[in-house]
Amino acid sequence: MPRPNLGARIEDIDGRPSLYIVWYEGGQKRRRSTRTTDRREAEAQLAEFIRERHIAERPSGPADPSAYPIAFALDLYATMHAPHTADPARIAYALVPLIEFWGDQTVDAITKQTCRAYATWRKRAPATMRRELTTLRAALNFAHEEGRLTRVPHVELPEKPEGKDRWLTHREAARLLNAARTGRGDVRLYLPLYIVIALYTGARPGAILDLRWPQVDLDNERIDFAPIGTRRTTKRRVRGQPIPSRLVTFLRLARKRGDDLGYVVHDSGARIKDIGGGWDGTAESRGNGSFGSACKRAGLSGVTPHTLRHTCGTWMAQRGVPLHLIGGWLGHTDTRTTELYAHHHPDFMQDALKAANRR
Repeated sequence: MPRPNLGARIEDIDGRPSLYIVWYEGGQKRRRSTRTTDRREAEAQLAEFIRERHIAERPSGPADPSAYPIAFALDLYATMHAPHTADPARIAYALVPLIEFWGDQTVDAITKQTCRAYATWRKRAPATMRRELTTLRAALNFAHEEGRLTRVPHVELPEKPEGKDRWLTHREAARLLNAARTGRGDVRLYLPLYIVIALYTGARPGAILDLRWPQVDLDNERIDFAPIGTRRTTKRRVRGQPIPSRLVTFLRLARKRGDDLGYVVHDSGARIKDIGGGWDGTAESRGNGSFGSACKRAGLSGVTPHTLRHTCGTWMAQRGVPLHLIGGWLGHTDTRTTELYAHHHPDFMQDALKAANRR
């Protein structure tokens, strides 16, 4: 299905060193150099270009979808709502491709067909499509609640994908840890520590990268992934989690290299914003970031930082830990824990089996 955007957009013009913003004005094609080859930076310039181009046309009261540009709704959501959320950067990442795709089209251009065209154009995983289109829907609802839109069109979402059940065996985990220790000098200092924290605590990547030494009580062997003042979200961070004895050893060694207020996992004292993704298993792929490169060296495809969290829960279930305790350790709801780990538990469906045998 063709891309429907006829407004301003980003183009890569053959032979030109930079990406260009392209739009039509008075029937004539116009171009403006972004002076960069970085796609994300160019998309940010496109968003600002669209906002400035239509600022004088912005309706003062509720507007019909045919008279309200999609970019206005996205800009409103970014400036008035996103800064007050727990993860504004996550919203910002979703807004950039939405603005590029729909450009300066009006809200009435959003239909089931164009939502499907967006998914075809993006060529990303269904989970990514759902997250970005959900952000679009939230932005439209916010504009409606703020009295900018008279009504909100339906935003078609891809079907929710089934959760991945990829987890590491103990041998795979050992291979990954050994591969992390053979990376370049600075990575060898922080990546192995990140991996053992993730495997033992099951914390999410963001919680581990945000962790500072005041949150780690080595005397009482407790770790607090949600210190006072942390905004509570659906991705609940665990408070006062006991530290497994083997992890205590790793942390005591790491503590000698850090400072009192610094990050536990750091790159020469600086916060690490992204540990990287995984490796797709192809020979030509270099792996995404330091974590992905370690996965490639270990020969582990389909493994991401979140896989370590799932591995922690799976190992607990395989050892017979009650599901409600696994949920407490990971910060899951009971239903989510059951969905993810019940089939790994040695007692899975044993009561049902006994009943069936009695029949």
